[in-house]
Amino acid sequence: MQRNSDLALARQLAKQVSHQGGRAYFVGGCVRDKLMGIAGKDIDVEVYGITPAALREILSGMGQVLDKGASFGVLGLRHSNMDIAMPRRESRTGNLHTDFDVSVDPFLSTMEASRRRDFTCNALMEDVLSGEIIDHWNGRADLQNHVLRMVCAETFREDALRAFRAAQFSARLQAYIEEETLTQCRLMDVSAISRERVYEETVKALTKASQPSIYFRALREMDHLKEFFPEIQALATVAQNPQYHPEGDVFEHTMLVLDAAATLRDKAEWPLAFMFAALCHDLGKIVATEISPEGRITSYGHEVKGLPLADRQMRRITNQTKLIEYVKNMMELHMRPNLMARSKSKRSKTRLLFDLSVSPKDLILLSRADASGKLDAPYDEGLEKFLLDRYADYRSVLTRPMVTGEDLLQAGVEPGPSVGRLLRRTRQLHFSGLEKGRALAQALREYQKEFS
Repeated sequence: MQRNSDLALARQLAKQVSHQGGRAYFVGGCVRDKLMGIAGKDIDVEVYGITPAALREILSGMGQVLDKGASFGVLGLRHSNMDIAMPRRESRTGNLHTDFDVSVDPFLSTMEASRRRDFTCNALMEDVLSGEIIDHWNGRADLQNHVLRMVCAETFREDALRAFRAAQFSARLQAYIEEETLTQCRLMDVSAISRERVYEETVKALTKASQPSIYFRALREMDHLKEFFPEIQALATVAQNPQYHPEGDVFEHTMLVLDAAATLRDKAEWPLAFMFAALCHDLGKIVATEISPEGRITSYGHEVKGLPLADRQMRRITNQTKLIEYVKNMMELHMRPNLMARSKSKRSKTRLLFDLSVSPKDLILLSRADASGKLDAPYDEGLEKFLLDRYADYRSVLTRPMVTGEDLLQAGVEPGPSVGRLLRRTRQLHFSGLEKGRALAQALREYQKEFS
């Protein structure tokens, strides 16, 4: 395994550093994860007590040296996931994430070097050779007590991204953000952070946290939803019919759906996109919700009316077209599976539904998460059983011969837009149960009647 190979390389490096009077430490997340019993992929090593030239010479004897972060003095070895760095001093020079003046100081003390880290649980160090844990900031206790605490207010506030990192780690570690740390996060101006950096933190929360809702609740408490997630923030202003949604407003429902989706994401064909779909699925209620004079709350058509909002929300943090289209497709269809299951719809209807979906399997999972994100009753397992049975039926029908474009051309259809339109029609007829020849004949009759 790559991790075992990297650990062996780290020990080899530490021994050679030790021979020259220095010491090597595991730092950051790999130490935190080890204490939590998690075997992470990434290994970060910090080397003290030797010059940068000496470190590069040692690494050159171990393999091809890579400059992985030139501005921060981070090195690596080809065929390794390990990052090797030296202690450094940092000071902010501007508002951008990269606006730091960095200077390497290999003879800095471990305490001073760890002061620049964000949270106490991430400032833990482990001697590569002896296994001794260096804990200058009581990070081990905070980790055990599920408390997220900044190391140093002076250095913490220099990087506004740490507000999103606080929310992300709060979700992943299920940790309470200590009050002074929360205050510093509230005071940060996060407007200059790039969307790519916010996207990275959001992805970690959505894919690694068992309760991703904590991430968005923490950002809401910091008053930092408004910069990158204003549509999600707006959900808290939208009421729901208490008869069907006793959990409260749409934000509360969405958070419950998000956590339900997290229990299902390992089954999804595209886990990350599935989680974003769960996050955005009810954005349409912002514009579709109406309250009658009698106080009745409805959100008719929210699954379609919300498509522009989902597009806007997603593009605020990413430009990945395939991801955005997945989210919009799932949003538009998310109401239909459970409605069809409850009404025991005909096979032709469920086949057509699944054929519209970019991922029928994920659509079924989203419908389960949506139905689970309520406090009125437990999820009805019969709904999923019905949908999975119908999905198997859809997959079976897909294997049967279907009309092709070549079939239409040979039947005399002129090349052009009509071919695509007829192909869509023959596909509908196919899923209604007509075999290939009958579907082709029916579509041609309709085509000829249209132009007769």
